[in-house]
Amino acid sequence: MNLQQIFRRFAPASGALVPVGLVGAGEFGATFVAQAARMRGLRVIAVCDHDLERARAAALAAGHPADRVRVCAELSTARAAVDAGAIAVVASAQLLVQLPLVAVLEATGDPEGAAAAALAAIEAGRHVVMATKEAEIVVGPEMARRAAERGVVYSPVDGDQPSLLIGLVAWARMLGLPVVCAGKSSESDFVWDPAAETVTAWGRAEQAPGFGQWFPLGAKGTLAGRSALAFSRTTVPDLCEIGIVANHTGLLPDCPGLHAPIARTAELPALFRPRAQGGLLAGNGRIDMFNCLRRPDELSFAGGVFVVVEAPDEATGRLFAAKGMPTCPQRRYVLLHNPVHLLGAEAAMSMLSAVHLGCSTGGTEVRPVVDLVALAARDLEPGEALAMGSRHEIPGLAYALQPAQPLGQDAPLPYYLAVGARVRRRVPRGDPLRRGDVDIPGGSALLRLRHAQDARFFGQETSQLRVGTA
Repeated sequence: MNLQQIFRRFAPASGALVPVGLVGAGEFGATFVAQAARMRGLRVIAVCDHDLERARAAALAAGHPADRVRVCAELSTARAAVDAGAIAVVASAQLLVQLPLVAVLEATGDPEGAAAAALAAIEAGRHVVMATKEAEIVVGPEMARRAAERGVVYSPVDGDQPSLLIGLVAWARMLGLPVVCAGKSSESDFVWDPAAETVTAWGRAEQAPGFGQWFPLGAKGTLAGRSALAFSRTTVPDLCEIGIVANHTGLLPDCPGLHAPIARTAELPALFRPRAQGGLLAGNGRIDMFNCLRRPDELSFAGGVFVVVEAPDEATGRLFAAKGMPTCPQRRYVLLHNPVHLLGAEAAMSMLSAVHLGCSTGGTEVRPVVDLVALAARDLEPGEALAMGSRHEIPGLAYALQPAQPLGQDAPLPYYLAVGARVRRRVPRGDPLRRGDVDIPGGSALLRLRHAQDARFFGQETSQLRVGTA
């Protein structure tokens, strides 16, 4: 498919640049600003960040002259800057959405701030591309519905794994290839160095004497042997992203914590197939992840996405294998994959899709299928404040995927609704953190949207989809 031809077909004949804005000038957002300056079709007219100097630096690093990047404290000066062809740098998303832009990329990583900014943009009639997965996993379906009602598009973002995986699933389904399992890799490869007998992951190397026996493809007992490595196999962002894809595609996690094997890429078709055929899964239509095990001289998969599909017939499966595609030994299940995501450099694709095609790069029917919920990783005591730390994790909380359900005093609390909350009663280690266990700050846009989502989707007959118990 020639995407350039498609977008040219629907883009304005005049070739006018589409004015867009950015909220959140961190790594992802800054990459988007830089890429937009190098491509046709988009013009970033405003950058918003609480750190005004960081926002200004992102625009300057993209190559915009210093005299064309203006810090603005008021709407009038921001409009004047845009009218003069400059980039307005502002601290308020509510101000940014009042500028003459068509679409907004939200990339703060702050669930509460992202919910408020996206809501303001939708109400102002702007398309929204959401890079903040911490908000999407809590209220994505409600955001998509509100945008549709306003005649604008709300979309996850290409350049991050959820949107790319949703697209890969849709592509396979359109071709009539049954998706047995879809998934992603963790953000870090597990790199085996046979000379040093070390495995390196997450920026640190661990001695692993004798690990070489677990490295060969398909060796008996490999998964159990590899699982002894002193690295976590999942992170909160991993399950967050898997949950988003489930809500966009209807694919189900096989178990609350995912299988998340440490595996080599060629092993995926054998692992992510039904248990009855020798794999890990209780059935078809599942979603999971893996940790890519490789040598230093092998291609990385960190940040990639994949689908395992069922070949149309035995002959086609053999043909795919002959073309170098990884398959299971019987050639019935085939791996199709995209081993990279390009962060903000790809984000423009979702923005152009919203503006010119009027469609999201996510699913066509977004529903609350699963929730990422919070568990107590240790005893939580009354008065403790919960805040987001490094790698988007909340210290003191563990996590799991569970069937989506409405908020209630005794219902497990969605993980990112806990950000900024205060514990009101003791929660023993291992117990779910429930809505009644915490006080959430008043005026929370995320909480308000979640209540609206619950009323919209759970006020009528709900789906019977359930997370497996394998």
